[in-house]
Amino acid sequence: MDGKQLGFGDYEQATAKKRTKREKFLADMDKVVPWQALIDLLELHYPRSSSKGGRPPYPLATMLRIHLMQQWYSLSDPGMEEALIEVPTMRRFAGIDLISDRIPDETTILAFRHLLEKHNLGEQIFETVKAHLKKRGMAMKQGTIIDATLIAAPSSTKNKAGERDPEMHQTCKGKQWHSGMKVHIGVDKDTGLIHSVETTAANVHDLTPAADLLHGEEVVVYADAGYQGIEKREEMEGKAANFRVAMRPGKRRALPDTPEGWLENLVETAKAHIRAKVEHLFRVIKQQFGFQKTRLRGMTKNRCKVNVLAALTNLFLARRQLLLTS
Repeated sequence: MDGKQLGFGDYEQATAKKRTKREKFLADMDKVVPWQALIDLLELHYPRSSSKGGRPPYPLATMLRIHLMQQWYSLSDPGMEEALIEVPTMRRFAGIDLISDRIPDETTILAFRHLLEKHNLGEQIFETVKAHLKKRGMAMKQGTIIDATLIAAPSSTKNKAGERDPEMHQTCKGKQWHSGMKVHIGVDKDTGLIHSVETTAANVHDLTPAADLLHGEEVVVYADAGYQGIEKREEMEGKAANFRVAMRPGKRRALPDTPEGWLENLVETAKAHIRAKVEHLFRVIKQQFGFQKTRLRGMTKNRCKVNVLAALTNLFLARRQLLLTS
């Protein structure tokens, strides 16, 4: 992405004495993302020439960088196009020069996202990043924490179909009804990184995809009280892992004020400290990267997005260690 002439606005910002938070963030991500591995993965599916004989496609590296910025800053396709026009830092990260380069419009940005969805490349991006982290000593084998979080779906029917997303469903949590989807993750107990991702409609019980969140080599599995009875399920037969599931809140409150009761309460506190690592990941996905409500319709599109977000979350949380080894 080097060697391009800077426009006046780009030069002005590039020579400013103080670096913005966005500049620092993008500079770090530029160093920790395994660009070549991702480009090697995507170029098998990326068109090398225009099918209609028009302008040649934008460089794959540019479109990949734009797509990742969309996830980091929770931007729509039109919003991403406007950001590239207005924000020099984002243009430089994408390798775009306003003087000599065209800026991809929202249709081009949309087409790239559809390419990822069509070929299930979100899942492959996640696996590629996992392999990258493993090579750098961040293997995920000993213990697993499983959990799920709700992602709301828009309640408005002001869209082309005139209806809510039919693949999103309602569930009751804390005496309140929520419509949307669930993101289920399996997290390594030691590194705190995601090793498994599943997406379902919100009305699917947390236990249903639980077996798919285990890689099979863990010796211990931690889960909250919603996973009570997990070890008795048919798909868990033959699993050697020790399941450490939280006690139901009502039962914990009723623990006797005795040495035995105190000990059980301490054990529950220890379990909770370990499970807390999951909340860091959900915070990054929902707060740092802004995925609190679905913008896309359908599970296929959202599954692709969630897998890319999981990969980026791992890179973000591992960035300090990666920067030391880069």
